[in-house]
Amino acid sequence: MATIKDIAKLAGVSPATVSRVLNYDPDLSVGLETKQKVFEAAEELNYTKHKKNTKTAKAKIVLVQWYDEVEELEDIYYLSIRLGIEKKAEELGLELIKRSLEELDHESVDGILALGKFAKEQADSLFEVNANLLFVDFDALDLGYNSLVIDFQQSMSSVLTYLIQHNHQEIGIIAGEEYTRGSSRLLEDKRLLIFKEILAQKKLLNEAFILKAPFTVASGYEVMKDFLSQHPDHFPSAFFASSDALAVGALKAIQEVGLKVPDDISVIGFNDISVAKYVSPPLTTIKVHTEWMGELAIETVLSIIHEQAPVARKITIATELIERASTK
Repeated sequence: MATIKDIAKLAGVSPATVSRVLNYDPDLSVGLETKQKVFEAAEELNYTKHKKNTKTAKAKIVLVQWYDEVEELEDIYYLSIRLGIEKKAEELGLELIKRSLEELDHESVDGILALGKFAKEQADSLFEVNANLLFVDFDALDLGYNSLVIDFQQSMSSVLTYLIQHNHQEIGIIAGEEYTRGSSRLLEDKRLLIFKEILAQKKLLNEAFILKAPFTVASGYEVMKDFLSQHPDHFPSAFFASSDALAVGALKAIQEVGLKVPDDISVIGFNDISVAKYVSPPLTTIKVHTEWMGELAIETVLSIIHEQAPVARKITIATELIERASTK
């Protein structure tokens, strides 16, 4: 595992700065560029290449990103996928052009990667620009478009099986809230739907233990702080958070009120971003192989470009649970 010093050396900053950035220290006053260097260095050192001996003609691909640079640093999940996309494109000698939805025009390209969540009208407009379109981390199959997504059913089954096997009978969740760009339509967190379905079947569901917040560290902190102030004596023995950012914020709030993780409350995150192993205690989490997901996105859009399929495809990626010290 890369150390704080390794990240500091690559980013060109002090180890103390790296530690404070990775732990989302709210009192740290550094610029966006410095934060980005630290997070990208952490992801770079956490990155494992998955090489294939393939040759392809040079293609021109547009990457349309849902998050802007500031939002990307609030939860570096999308940053990690983007780095995987960029590395694979560079490895294959592809021309990768980054555009926002607002900047996208009808320039001549071979394919489009749309990273993030999009409304139907936005998906349709992307398809009009180029039919060789792949949505990454957004299930657009019902809209008729190719999609590369995470297997949430398998992921949540792993989380809840693990917690129940470790004698947790009262389990809470911090579900994520996010909206489509522009139309601001609230998107359902599929992890929450599956969480409720599984625990209801086992007669372990408690609606009072369901929290919701945007996918940021600050939101995870605030929602957990509010919950514990309202339920100081009755809280779950474990919380699952729909992202590591939410989990990191929840960790801070739990510890701030004098409770211990995992002795009083176990915490599990989702994504296994590079930050997860550096917080205290290190975070148990569901690992999404984000860099590889980015690589696979490039390979998939190339196959879409080269092969005309009769119907849209959906590729589902499995995850794995990484056990660390935040669970008992």
